[in-house]
Amino acid sequence: MIATGVTELAPVTGTRGACAALAIPRASHYRRCDGRRHGPPRPRPAPPRTLSDPERAAVLDELHAPRFVDASPAAVYATLLDEGTYLASERTMYRILAANAEVRERRDQLRHPSYAKPELLATGPRELFSWDITKLRGPAKWTHYHLYVILDVFSRYVPGWMVATHESAVLARRLIADTLEKEGIGPGQLTVHADRGTSMRSKPVALLLADLGVEKTHSRPHVSNDNPYSESQFRTLKYRPTFPDRFGSIEDARAFCATFFTWYNTQHRHSGIGLLTPADVHAGRAAEITAARSVTLDAAYAAHPERFVRRPPTPPVVPTAVWINPPARQEVPPQ
Repeated sequence: MIATGVTELAPVTGTRGACAALAIPRASHYRRCDGRRHGPPRPRPAPPRTLSDPERAAVLDELHAPRFVDASPAAVYATLLDEGTYLASERTMYRILAANAEVRERRDQLRHPSYAKPELLATGPRELFSWDITKLRGPAKWTHYHLYVILDVFSRYVPGWMVATHESAVLARRLIADTLEKEGIGPGQLTVHADRGTSMRSKPVALLLADLGVEKTHSRPHVSNDNPYSESQFRTLKYRPTFPDRFGSIEDARAFCATFFTWYNTQHRHSGIGLLTPADVHAGRAAEITAARSVTLDAAYAAHPERFVRRPPTPPVVPTAVWINPPARQEVPPQ
């Protein structure tokens, strides 16, 4: 049909103009006109040097021989050549094996399973906890302590922490159990998220969470973004001006963390929760404080509206939902 359209336009616009108008190459038009594309493609003749079918079968039988069953084509080629026999080149042996689906990687290859991206949502406190363990340097080189921290993802509040001399699933189980009891977590209420560390995936922790009716999720391997809130909290800890390069003893580490987490929970104005403290959001005082801030800002605007050029001031927004890996937005196709 395209050739017919070009033929009809060619007397008016010329072949070049007709092909341009129909957006087809002139070479395609000429091939169709020559009739070379109307039938099936002609088979490509085999080169005269191609092995015949009996010769290919003889090569394959030799490769299947008991003495060559575990040998490479290169070794088969060299052995036959030393015996005064030439059946085919080494490359041709590979082609024959490939044609019979007999070429593969002989070593067993490790195939990693595909891990689903965790998509977790918290719309209030005590719905989603994340926890992790970080190291604190000890008094001498190669010595360190382990800091366990449990974080409420919605409020950024730290309800439980512990400094220990080593990483242990038993200690992690004890910390989680004490924290959930202190927070009054009931069955079916909470999801606990962690990375894939040894303690996080341990049987004692898994059995504890199952007994308490708590759902557990894990990050994908080597993906730190799957546990961003715990990682961010550790960064806040270690970037404090008073954070030491090394702790003199485990008592020093515990004393520092006690002071830090008191400040973090009750005084730290967190940018992710509308510049409120984690304790305020965790206790449900966010709406009350935000309303009081609005009254103060309204009074400031009423006193000096000229100082607010674009719009009246509003207090920082406190999010009503917090995600770990929000789902990708589905584009709606235009109607």
